Amino acid sequence: MKKRTGEPWMAADVFGRTLAGLSVNLVVRDVAGSLPFYIGVLGLGPLYWDADFAALTGPGGARLMLHADHTYEATPVAPRLAAAGPRGVGVELRWQGLDPDGVQARAAAAGVPVVVAARDFPHGWRECHVQDPDGYVWAVGVALPASASTAI
Repeated sequence: MKKRTGEPWMAADVFGRTLAGLSVNLVVRDVAGSLPFYIGVLGLGPLYWDADFAALTGPGGARLMLHADHTYEATPVAPRLAAAGPRGVGVELRWQGLDPDGVQARAAAAGVPVVVAARDFPHGWRECHVQDPDGYVWAVGVALPASASTAI
């Protein structure tokens, strides 16, 4: 079921053909309720959003899509989406090119859970981990200079 009123920004098949390589689509309980995290905390740019769907962009032109639960009600995963609790257990979403210290500061100011505080990691990133309203954990960061990283 769609909650959108009016026409979307572009036809789904037209947008779909703009995607290349890996793309991420998260199913969220409430698109509008998720946008403050993705725009305000992660600093992604909104391409389009309505009650059913959002398209966001970040460093390097990478795209993130959000679909509301109700858009999946006719799919086999609908009963799993109805379950209470956080989502995304076992998945860590990583976005290179987002300033972890800035994300952490915005998260703290917005009352967003900071799962791991910003720090330098042996895998060569300075990163922090933050949790969106649905429980998805994002590791965001930037590459460290070669001399700053340590051996794993």
